[in-house]
Amino acid sequence: MSRDTAWPGEASEGEARGAPSARTARALWVGSAVLVLGVLGTSVIAVGAGTGGRLAVALALVVVQVCALRWALRHPLAVLCTGVVTGVAVWALFPAVTLTGALLAAQVALCVLSAARPRRVSVTALAGMCALAPLAFVVGGPGVVSAFLPAVLLAWTAGQWRRAQRARAAAETRRAVAEERARIAREVHDVVAHTLSVMVIQAGAADDVFTARPEQARQSLRAIESAGRSALDELRLLLRAFRPEDGDPDGGPDAEERTLRPGLARLDGLAEAVRAAGVTVCLDREGVPEGLPAAVDLAAYRIVQESLTNTLRHAGGADEVRLTVTADGERIRITVADNGRTPSGRFAGVGAGRGLVGMRERVRMLGGSLRAGPAPGGGFVVEAELPTDYVS
Repeated sequence: MSRDTAWPGEASEGEARGAPSARTARALWVGSAVLVLGVLGTSVIAVGAGTGGRLAVALALVVVQVCALRWALRHPLAVLCTGVVTGVAVWALFPAVTLTGALLAAQVALCVLSAARPRRVSVTALAGMCALAPLAFVVGGPGVVSAFLPAVLLAWTAGQWRRAQRARAAAETRRAVAEERARIAREVHDVVAHTLSVMVIQAGAADDVFTARPEQARQSLRAIESAGRSALDELRLLLRAFRPEDGDPDGGPDAEERTLRPGLARLDGLAEAVRAAGVTVCLDREGVPEGLPAAVDLAAYRIVQESLTNTLRHAGGADEVRLTVTADGERIRITVADNGRTPSGRFAGVGAGRGLVGMRERVRMLGGSLRAGPAPGGGFVVEAELPTDYVS
């Protein structure tokens, strides 16, 4: 998860129902108005030349259709009814204008209705328009019906296709939001699980030596305070990364946050927290470049953090952890090995929990690999490889 990823957010009520923007509404109105004027208006003028008053009435009805289309997105059913009434009136004035052409505005409204309203509503409207077929058959014969019915069905089908498109887009948005929330949950788990493990161990140590060695108890309490502050800082950075400040136009972290961001540069602090719990950490870094992609840097840090947390929690008798981070220009290799006793159920338990699952998911998203399990000579080993050229 890169730090420049915007908070997915919830869709607004209008967007959730597929309501288009004002620009889209204007574009639809202009396009449909041009279509109705170009097709129906031209036909009325062509067949009504020299008819005087009838031509004026028919043109007025065409203008009413065009004006009504302005509200096709907000009130498609009302626009549909208006289009049907005015279209049939135009057809009655000039039968030479086909019924399909006279009801062109109604077909546009039917398409919008089919896309924006529940299917039962659009099917009812479709049935209402198809009910005009007997009238068309009586007045114009089978030829009029054969042109009218397919046009109406095509308009309704086009609306259903658009509705299915919007449903797929909404489902994809919901899936993306769910995935992002799962990533955030893993981030919070990584921060809280590690810090609480350190704090619990330190609290137990402080309690054991509180009376006999008060200075050592104070050191443990200071370690608890430091771990708590570090966890709060990481949680604050995590939340701010997904909720840009008003003063940050790019929505990205400022220089201070980039400095505090969890990454390989902060491994020393992570190792010190574990050392404070009484476990020796041997840290060896070789060839690790600066300026790694944020996703790779964060994933590497979290893998080390989760591995050390598992050592504190599950490695009975572990008093040493060897942490090795090396790079060869193309990949970063991370090895975390402890010398603790590995209970028979540890590997299965870790694999079934969120810790190892989260590590595997991070590595998978970056195109790397991860191996975790008991070491042949005892203890537990986590080995991960991450590409250094990943672009988030």
